[in-house]
Amino acid sequence: MRGGGFEFKVLGPIEVLREGARLTVRAPKLRILLASLLLDAGRVVTVETLAERLWGDDPPDGARNTLQNYVLRLRRLLGGAAEHVPLVTRPQGYLIEPAPGALDLHRFDALVRRARTAATADEMGQASALLEEALLLWRGEALSDVPSEVLRRDVAPVLHERRLDAIELRVEADLALGRHESLVAELHELTTAHPLRERFWAQRMVALYRSGRQGDALRCHRTVRDLLAEELGVDPGAELRELHQRILTADPALLCTRAPGDRGNLPAEVTTFVGRERQLAEVGRLLAANRLVTLTGVGGVGKTRLALRAGAELCGGFPDGVWLSDLTSLAEPRLLDQIVAEVFGIRDQSARRTVDILVEHLRDKRLLLVLDNCEHVAGAVAALVDVLLRACPGLRVLTTSRHRLGLQSEHSLLVPPLALPPATATGACRPLTGYDAVSLLAARAAASAPGFRVTPGNEESVAQLCRRLDGIPLAIELAAVRLGTLSVEEILERLDHRPQLLATTNPHVTPRHHQTLHDVITWSHGLCTEPERLLWARLSVFSGGFDLEAAEEVCHGPGLPRADILDLLAGLVHKSILIVSAGGRRTRYRLLETIRQYGRRRLADLGLHDAVRLRHRDHYQRLAARAATGWCGPDEVEWLSTLRRELPNLRAALRFCLTRPGQAGHGLEIAVNLTRTRIWFFSSTIGEGRLWLEQMCAAPSSAPSSAPSSAPSSAPSSAPSSAPSSAPSVSPSVSPSVSPSVFPSVSPSVPSEPRREAAAALLVWIALCQGDQEAAGVFLARCRAPSVRPSGGDLSPVAAYIEGAHALLVHGSDRAIALLARARTAFRHAGAQGDAHMATMMWAMACAFLGDRATALDAGAAYLAEAEESGGAWACTWALWTHGLTELRHGDPDRSTGLFREALRRQYDIDDRWGPVWGLESLAWAVAATGRHVHAAELLGSAYALRQVTGVALIGLRPFHDAHVAAVRLTREVLGEQAYEAAFERGSQVDDILTFATTRQQGDDEPPRPAGA
Repeated sequence: MRGGGFEFKVLGPIEVLREGARLTVRAPKLRILLASLLLDAGRVVTVETLAERLWGDDPPDGARNTLQNYVLRLRRLLGGAAEHVPLVTRPQGYLIEPAPGALDLHRFDALVRRARTAATADEMGQASALLEEALLLWRGEALSDVPSEVLRRDVAPVLHERRLDAIELRVEADLALGRHESLVAELHELTTAHPLRERFWAQRMVALYRSGRQGDALRCHRTVRDLLAEELGVDPGAELRELHQRILTADPALLCTRAPGDRGNLPAEVTTFVGRERQLAEVGRLLAANRLVTLTGVGGVGKTRLALRAGAELCGGFPDGVWLSDLTSLAEPRLLDQIVAEVFGIRDQSARRTVDILVEHLRDKRLLLVLDNCEHVAGAVAALVDVLLRACPGLRVLTTSRHRLGLQSEHSLLVPPLALPPATATGACRPLTGYDAVSLLAARAAASAPGFRVTPGNEESVAQLCRRLDGIPLAIELAAVRLGTLSVEEILERLDHRPQLLATTNPHVTPRHHQTLHDVITWSHGLCTEPERLLWARLSVFSGGFDLEAAEEVCHGPGLPRADILDLLAGLVHKSILIVSAGGRRTRYRLLETIRQYGRRRLADLGLHDAVRLRHRDHYQRLAARAATGWCGPDEVEWLSTLRRELPNLRAALRFCLTRPGQAGHGLEIAVNLTRTRIWFFSSTIGEGRLWLEQMCAAPSSAPSSAPSSAPSSAPSSAPSSAPSSAPSVSPSVSPSVSPSVFPSVSPSVPSEPRREAAAALLVWIALCQGDQEAAGVFLARCRAPSVRPSGGDLSPVAAYIEGAHALLVHGSDRAIALLARARTAFRHAGAQGDAHMATMMWAMACAFLGDRATALDAGAAYLAEAEESGGAWACTWALWTHGLTELRHGDPDRSTGLFREALRRQYDIDDRWGPVWGLESLAWAVAATGRHVHAAELLGSAYALRQVTGVALIGLRPFHDAHVAAVRLTREVLGEQAYEAAFERGSQVDDILTFATTRQQGDDEPPRPAGA
């Protein structure tokens, strides 16, 4: 392998290290030559380009010969044996081939790519850490000691811009993490150094605003406006103009939604916390003495807010942090374990029970788990908490619910309304603002009605209003919003004579409290315009949150033109009906649960509940189909991020299909298409994908079926697409299939043969990936059943694919090659790109494992060409991996290590949580095959550790298992048992697996030692 232990640095003065020792490049022309080659590392740089960079527009006579002489001098300076010097001559010019990770520019770009992927997935902590690491690679201005006018003019500014982009992205991540106060000084320096860069000014304004310095934020806008006018003669851009307006109107979306700090995942407080000192102290006392505490109380009384503040204050007592799991959007109790596991970033994808995986993760930790909004899944929560508390001695649990969970170990605390002033002698005992209810009203009014004050002239009315609202925080906040347009007295007038519509199931909560909150929400509802009320009702079908496109698709119709929905959303935000978050690329909205339930009842009263739910299902059915169609294409990563954000709504749509007669066919299509996009693999929720498919297959279905969608990328399928559904009060519901079909239309009878076969094939694939061969056999038997696969006919593409995959992965049989080739041809003929890609991948893999050299090389080359043409980032990683496997088994094992490393780097770039398991394992095979046995043992240790995290079982995957056993046997024989175990243990303890696997060079590996030495 080329590389020779070199390390190259261009992000600052040019620097070269060999085996850790610095090589001095004194000659200016050699520095220019070296920089030119490194800037295009891995690609041939033509003689003409090098000459221009060396001499500009005035090259000397004999420039080509002079350049050749410089190359010889540079190669001599780098030293060492010729095969270890990464400077190579080609017919058109020269290239330098640094080892993976040996060039700081490549490492910088890779870290930034990974950070962008993490940020797109809303994993801002990871994004910030990656960007911090990337920016530390800069040692000054790029190419600062390279005397080339061409490079300084054409290349250095581009590198400088990439650095500034990375800084912007890191600041954005830190702002999202609630680090605004620590960013104010840095952003002051950045705007001073780059006064015309509007993005830094916008970030500075946000940081100031979130730090409570609204005036300073507005002064920043004036400063940059004057600078732009003076220097460029232009006005601020759209971002600054919009931000200025949002600061003036105190837009809630500007506030941070996360708490600073790394231990846990508690969100930041976006408004001031008022009162509750006694309850906070009581929560702390109860959790110190007991392991399970439940906060109970009426909706809107502040249970969640109290729990979050208590968690933040108690964080110092929990070395492993305080972790929040919001269960509001959980509609399927069987997913509770999975939802909680996601909070901790658990990536186990095996067939083991999720609760067992949770126990394993939490057993040795000391942390507080906050489970919020448990009432609708109280039974499931009680069962899970009971198991966790028994098995994990360092765990404390704080739950919020409208009623107790019912566990014997549970200690409950009723959250009362806020303290109210007495009905007589207002303010006689203490100032009116000394009562928590009044303080909250004044604090919330300050944002929406800056002119409002509690004065001697209105204090009696203020006290009466707080009493009328029973001190319920949500009711007070809704009323405070109206103080900008109504007086306290006018609000009081409109709150009278509301009929009682709610009852309580909690004997400790006064029914009057329910009635009060209902009165205030009803009053707020009445003050909305008729279109706003209609939108409120229709928005109640969303789960977790939604964006503008979803609101327009689901909610438009009679009374709600699509063009009006954006303005209506803004109106509901300003009335505090909607909560808005603008942290990502798309603004997200959500309803508080109490307000969502009110909207749901209004939707039912209007007779629109099922019709709008069908529209909601149709929208997310289309979304899943579009994502499946876009799979194995240039938008793969974007689709994955979108589906991750929308999982609560997709789950709600799936649950709807399970609970409504005749809808299981639609649910099956959603589940199939989600599996085609591999979202379950990327989200480490393979078990959830299997659960939805099994439930949909078991549910009766009589839904009409139009053109069915094509087979899934993970396994072929013919899930039906939706037919138009009835929606009498909204525009007609349609759910056209987007994916090209590989199946004929199926009848709407329950269930059709192709649908049976497709669903079973998906389940076979998932079970195989989980290493669950027993279940895979059961599902395969369904595919082969006479009712599904008539005898005497040709295998369908679905059958050929799954039979081939089973033959490869379970039996290691070479009949897999022909079966997968047949499936590949049929899928390509049907235009099913993603499905054809999966078949091609498995075919090329089968050829590499089981075929001869010619077959394997042809298949590997075909797969690589198809993947590169598709532009799919995930597709290309597996094409590189398969190419590496082909080289390892039929070509050059040394070359295979570079291919495996490149595949591994790209998998980490796109946050693939499945592929690196195989990338690391196969890299160990390749390193063992090239004779670097110490490093091979270390890599086997790292691969083992990663398999423990992801739950992958090699024993269930025949060719992988056989290759693993062969590599272990060879490495043990060469090193001896003691040396092997020591290296294996070192590898299993590595934290930064990517850097360890992709940057270490083993040209001078320890010499082999005889067994027993």
